[in-house]
Amino acid sequence: MTLAEPLSLSGLLLLMVCILAVAVLYSSVGHGGASGYIAALALFSVAPAVFKPTALVLNILVSSVATLCFIRAGHFSWRLFWPFAATSIPCSFIGGYLSLPVHLYRPLVGAILLFSACRLFFRTEYADTETRPPWAPVALTLGALLGLLSGLTGVGGGIFLSPLLLLLKWGKVREVSAVAALFILVNSVSGLLGHLSSLQAIPYFAPLLAVAALIGGSVGAVLGSRRLPAAAVLKPLAVVLVIAGIKMLFV
Repeated sequence: MTLAEPLSLSGLLLLMVCILAVAVLYSSVGHGGASGYIAALALFSVAPAVFKPTALVLNILVSSVATLCFIRAGHFSWRLFWPFAATSIPCSFIGGYLSLPVHLYRPLVGAILLFSACRLFFRTEYADTETRPPWAPVALTLGALLGLLSGLTGVGGGIFLSPLLLLLKWGKVREVSAVAALFILVNSVSGLLGHLSSLQAIPYFAPLLAVAALIGGSVGAVLGSRRLPAAAVLKPLAVVLVIAGIKMLFV
């Protein structure tokens, strides 16, 4: 399929439903959904050249909504956010320019995501466990690594940050979701700025996908920030990690 070749009406409607569903699931845990959007675009045989710019644009829209909802609900922690973001933003920009052998980093990242998913799915004590803030030098170093990984993989980075914060008990569930939402937003913007020329590859039906993503993102963010019990948020997060991990390993 070329960039100019249109989808059928039924195909476009189904793709919009998939985008909406991905946005609901991901935004409920503070994520933008880039890995899910890429999977959906691939499922409908859209040209690979549009994957990254389209996913980044949708990621920015949904993570913006999620950031607003989680901040307004009072879950955001600047102290937890800033050391990771300070180094991840420039490293995400740099990562977009680097090219590593796919057969090296994709299996490693996929395995890490699936391992994290298993740990989170079978544990529920994070909702009430006492947390401790990370040591700033450690957070700055990890932020740089996550930003670089974000740029290399074309996702916002929250898919790596959320399980890290939870497994190391550096933040509570909704606090982590709020931090991840803004982390994804700033890294997605940074990544897109590094690839402005790729915006010409965005397909003609992107505005319709954006509408679906915004609707789904709004529903998911409200559910995650205010409606769902904190422990229940861990299950959707585990599902998100499994989807992303499988994509890294097999797609």
